[in-house]
Amino acid sequence: MGKVDVVCAGILVTDIFSSILPELPKPGQLILVDDIYLSTGGCASNTAVSLSKLGVKSGAVGKIGKDLFGDFIVNYLKEKGVDTSGISRSSDKATSKTIVLLTFNEDRRFIHNFGANADFGLEDIDFDYISQTKALYIGGYLDLPRLNQASVIKLLKFAREKGVITFLDVVVAHPHPELINECKNAFPYVNYFLPNRDEAKILTGEDDPRAQAETFLKYNPEMTVVITMGKEGSLVRTKEKIIQAKSYSVKVVDPSGGGDAFDAGFIFGVLENWELEETLKFASALGASAVTAIGCTPGVFTKDEALKFIRENKLEMEVIRASL
Repeated sequence: MGKVDVVCAGILVTDIFSSILPELPKPGQLILVDDIYLSTGGCASNTAVSLSKLGVKSGAVGKIGKDLFGDFIVNYLKEKGVDTSGISRSSDKATSKTIVLLTFNEDRRFIHNFGANADFGLEDIDFDYISQTKALYIGGYLDLPRLNQASVIKLLKFAREKGVITFLDVVVAHPHPELINECKNAFPYVNYFLPNRDEAKILTGEDDPRAQAETFLKYNPEMTVVITMGKEGSLVRTKEKIIQAKSYSVKVVDPSGGGDAFDAGFIFGVLENWELEETLKFASALGASAVTAIGCTPGVFTKDEALKFIRENKLEMEVIRASL
């Protein structure tokens, strides 16, 4: 395995997108579209590809099937400059796939099979590979049944002991009131926690993002909490301050991958040792770029494109000094 700057571990998917449909077909109806796209998806893949577009050496760690869709994921990631040596193959589960249907003026429809992601566990992760990186991003926690809290704690604790910066993102596909109990013991080993507002509400029971962030910080006051809110912007909370930002105004073609691109931008800013405000601007710009094209990563900016966009577009931001 080669040394990379960021290891992105978690969900890997083959995505099948249609160009935008005028409407969903009726039973027995054939609708013609301009194109049908095959791409990669899933938190680990999307974040790794976005980081690679920024010039960061990234590696994806996850599980795929012994099939053509798995081959596609490996080949696609390699083409994008992502190290795939940490990807393993399930002996009995197919590669995860999602069919994404896009229609005018409506949210997306998804048809998904979980596949080999359900087979991804701690034994599939090379700890020596983790020890050589600068940052570890875990994407899709809470939706990876074999990567439970005890496993994540072991992985995060090891990373922290090796001086690796840790980022944790979640996917809440099966909400229940006590879900926070599957996270709270892992938080002491997390440098940056990156849920969206809906996920944070399920975990905390709080509607307000500021209250959500404060709840998370009770488990680790040294952690930085970053809550994304789609077109309503984002919020960063540390023990010392709150940063609330609006979103950049762009034409939304496909919202897929926006959160993962945001995460990649945030990781980039942390690696560059930028101030939180500058990091949040960059992450917001990268997240905005992702939604301007069909697919999770085709629209994502390069570093130069993102910096040019930030210079030419103002982001409303409020910084409040606060304590816990």
